[in-house]
Amino acid sequence: MSTHVKRVFKYRFYPTDVQAAELSRTFGCVRKVYNLALAARTEAWARQERVSYHQTSAMLTAWKKTEELAYLNEVSSVPLQQALRHLQTAFTHFFGKRARYPRFKSRKKSRRSAEYTSSAFRFRDGKLTLAKMTEPLDIVWSRPLPEGMAPSTVTVSQDSAGRWFVSLLCDDPGVKPLPATGQAVGVDVGLDHLLTLSTGEKITNPRHERRDRTRLAKAQRNLARKARGDGANRRKARLKAAKIHARIADRRRDTLHKLTTRLVRENQTIVIEDLTVRNMVKNRKLARAISDAAWREFRSMLEYKAQWYGREVIAVDRWFPSSRLCSACGTLRDTMPLHVRTWTCDCGTAHDRDVNAAHNLLAAGLAVTVCGAGARPQRSTPDGQSATKQKPSRREP
Repeated sequence: MSTHVKRVFKYRFYPTDVQAAELSRTFGCVRKVYNLALAARTEAWARQERVSYHQTSAMLTAWKKTEELAYLNEVSSVPLQQALRHLQTAFTHFFGKRARYPRFKSRKKSRRSAEYTSSAFRFRDGKLTLAKMTEPLDIVWSRPLPEGMAPSTVTVSQDSAGRWFVSLLCDDPGVKPLPATGQAVGVDVGLDHLLTLSTGEKITNPRHERRDRTRLAKAQRNLARKARGDGANRRKARLKAAKIHARIADRRRDTLHKLTTRLVRENQTIVIEDLTVRNMVKNRKLARAISDAAWREFRSMLEYKAQWYGREVIAVDRWFPSSRLCSACGTLRDTMPLHVRTWTCDCGTAHDRDVNAAHNLLAAGLAVTVCGAGARPQRSTPDGQSATKQKPSRREP
């Protein structure tokens, strides 16, 4: 059975000076419209009134007619309308208690991006031309788009390292459920070893940030010595530090993609632990190592790939004592400090801490599928389930 999967294909491109200036103006206008609409909705919220997307769209038309904001007419109107739609989505999540109240976009810290729908770009013969531009973008096609498919939405962005990217959203008919397999695996994440599988395999933590820590520290010290402001020297120093950060993030993302793809291809059921990473990074001694391991990004990748290919991901409750429980006899130890990596149970079984935890996670996860243990959705993801200390979720008749 085939599935219709909306997939983003991201490519790097090199704009001309004219294109870069046009896109920079568009980014600024998108940020301005978003902030104006957010301010209007915030003022209305203080008066206990609600402003809809259609009302902000009418406000945008009025803003364009003013002398102060007449420059909004110089860029394509589609990215401005999309900014209002994104703000509406942010308020929908806020009212649904899934997110915090929307925040204003910063000129220096917020992501520089603009979204174009099909009416604002032309894609022909492998060439992409955006509205208000006469020449196509010089895109590096590192991989082909699905044959016969055209993008429905195009997002142009520039990262902090100054690199330009274009993301094409289109249907990918090549994403199909993989043949079913009876394999199931428990996965315990860690710092010494990034992943420990219930099969006994341990995957070394590459520690990408540590490899470039000396270069990064030197670049950051150089940046700290520059006078604050928009000077050329400070801009160059900031760009140098940003490129090191980008290099670290690229390597980390590449590693996680390879690991998650392998796990999804080899296993039908994957059991992980529902960790609260945002609380764990409050530990000042482990925050840097936990952030570098990117456990949250690992789980996100695992879940969407499992959904694509017909696999199942089960998240065991964070309070499940996977490390303190003997996987052979079920004896529960009172304490298990982090420095204890191996231990022997009273039944005589010698355990590796991480392998034992992976075994226990697998057993708890399989209890969900076999016995129907209490489960609930985790975060905003559709597939995460918690196997203990939760009330059974209601099932549709």
